[in-house]
Amino acid sequence: MRSSSLSGQRASLGRAPRAPPLPRPQRGGAAAAAPGRPPPATAAAATAQSSNVPGVELMAWLSRRNAAQDKVTLRTLEVAAAGRPLDVAVAAAPLSPGDVALSVPDELVVTVDRIVQSETLAEMLTTGKLSELAVLTLYLMYEKKIKKESEWYWFIKELDSQRARGVQAVESPLLWSDEELEELLAGSPVVPAVRQRLAGMREEYEALDGVWFMAGSLFNKYPFDIPTEAFPFERFRQAFAAVQASVVHLQGVAPSRRFALVPMGPPLLSYSSTAKAMLSHNDATKRVELVVDRAYGVGEPLYAWCGPQPNSRLLINYGIVDESNPFDKLQLTITLPSGDPLFKAKRDRLDRAGLSSMQTFDLKRSEPLPPLLLPYLRLGLARTAAAVAAAALEPGAAAADEETEQAAARAIISYLQGRLAAYPRPIWRDLEVLQDPTSTPRQKVAARLTKIEKGILQGALDAVAAQSPAAAAAAAAAAAAAGGAGGAAPPLAIKIA
Repeated sequence: MRSSSLSGQRASLGRAPRAPPLPRPQRGGAAAAAPGRPPPATAAAATAQSSNVPGVELMAWLSRRNAAQDKVTLRTLEVAAAGRPLDVAVAAAPLSPGDVALSVPDELVVTVDRIVQSETLAEMLTTGKLSELAVLTLYLMYEKKIKKESEWYWFIKELDSQRARGVQAVESPLLWSDEELEELLAGSPVVPAVRQRLAGMREEYEALDGVWFMAGSLFNKYPFDIPTEAFPFERFRQAFAAVQASVVHLQGVAPSRRFALVPMGPPLLSYSSTAKAMLSHNDATKRVELVVDRAYGVGEPLYAWCGPQPNSRLLINYGIVDESNPFDKLQLTITLPSGDPLFKAKRDRLDRAGLSSMQTFDLKRSEPLPPLLLPYLRLGLARTAAAVAAAALEPGAAAADEETEQAAARAIISYLQGRLAAYPRPIWRDLEVLQDPTSTPRQKVAARLTKIEKGILQGALDAVAAQSPAAAAAAAAAAAAAGGAGGAAPPLAIKIA
């Protein structure tokens, strides 16, 4: 499929052909400093030495706007299987914990409050009819059309070069073809999540003309058609993904400033689920800053915390999957059928325990079996009022009777077996893809995700089987009889997301 671009032809915010990257990573794109020789005084001075240096125009623009960066610069990485290079923010000087590596003044940060001056448009945002990301996307699409007249021209141009890719050189699955989505991520809950996100994106796109008419002052400087005539949906989709991959979520600021596009920030700055540093707003200096949490050597990529997001969201938002993500999980939702004659009694028991008739449990590698999962299932599968009353809803509680215990264990085992069977490739095939140097970045990131998901499901399956071996044997026999797809569906709805 085509890659994403605010101009609609490539994966990012049309850019001119980029200069060839340096043959090997070097600080600031210039020759590496000799041993014992201090680095250049500023990143701008280092990058000004060569037209081949990545981000030279962006760094020069920041300097002209009194925002020169002397502790961070850009380095080009070759991504062989992707066929195109990737720019990454790296340390331009040795850094120690607590150092401010990146500091960008508020006036050079793109936020909704810099764009929106219409109360009507603000109302559309607060009522959920239009997201902040959609407003930022529309704004940058129009800014791109006026080219060098835009104050953000050099920032947009550098975002363009990234083509909406994260540090793993992959665009969000929002930009993959439907065939590629099914081929690479079959069985993963990311597939329906992407389709749901695209449907929501379509709704926002169809609301853009309302923004045009309600906030005329915002668009007076753009001599172009209304949004849906100026930009087809495919172009909006590509631009939205590029903005989504670049946006920073600022904490402790006004709602209209919580989503920010920061020069030298993502996707140039690498996101990590284990980093402790984060981009934050300094009210005293009126700047967005990155205070590093550890020491960095010259040329080392800088990392910022991406927030407590599971890998499914990291892939959709930023095109990355983190093997070490401590926040990774699969969410399993159980819904009690309202047609159950004992539904009201079960719901009352759940209410008293702080639970609901549609309850979500987190499956994690660190905790494969949520403590309340089996107790919840026992209650949900209870067949008599006495069994409902006897069911214990405390973590690790024992079953009131063996029959209900076996039914609950069989239900979850059967479901987990079915979910694992939905993946067309076994884990060993994912490992082959990851080790194959000819695999594309998309193939690798997809294999990394599905390998992790299968590991979580298998871990939960093993934990239940260890607790209820008889139920595991019965479920295995039922799965074999059903051709390996799990046994009969339990009398309640179970769903992984």
